[in-house]
Amino acid sequence: MTRILIVEDHALVREAMAHTLARLAPGVECVGVSGADQALVLLEAGADWDLAVVDLMLPDVNGFSLLEVLAGRYPDLPALVVSALDDSVSVRRAMKAGASGFVSKSSSSEELCRAVRIVLDGGVCSPERVVLSPSPRTDPSLGERFGLTAGQLRVLELLGQGKTNRQIADLLGLSEGTVKVHVSAIFRALNVKNRAQAVLVISRHGGRI
Repeated sequence: MTRILIVEDHALVREAMAHTLARLAPGVECVGVSGADQALVLLEAGADWDLAVVDLMLPDVNGFSLLEVLAGRYPDLPALVVSALDDSVSVRRAMKAGASGFVSKSSSSEELCRAVRIVLDGGVCSPERVVLSPSPRTDPSLGERFGLTAGQLRVLELLGQGKTNRQIADLLGLSEGTVKVHVSAIFRALNVKNRAQAVLVISRHGGRI
């Protein structure tokens, strides 16, 4: 039997993933919980689990923190992230925190099943567009050049993708007011007055944030 723990706060998404993954093979059992606390309670109960499927935007503890806890307490349990927060910075951060794979929520059920099979087989699966180990470069990143914080860099990357403040807030699990504070700080650091000028700075820097 293969036991998969799904940590996803949206019931419809959780149930859809469980239904999809149950078709992987006979004997696959999926158990869904809505948050990190519930997931840890189940894991601490001592049952055998083969895979944890984790969303990054959870109501209690964010998914990045949960990944770090899982990696520390349950190093033999692989984790696959399935999230709408699929920008390259978030993917790299999730993999660094201990995830064995990453699937965007915009992916198909076939892509999800493929990623689960790879991770269950001991492999690593990440979006093809994300280079997890970039070649060394001598020129500084935007963050290094302008002294941006990690939070500001994540906002800047989404801003560069054309996301609105509301969309950025939803993706990062922040309030819209906090996003506005980050955007204002970014404009000051880049010495620009608006989003178009910020995107131009990103473009001139080769898109390397």
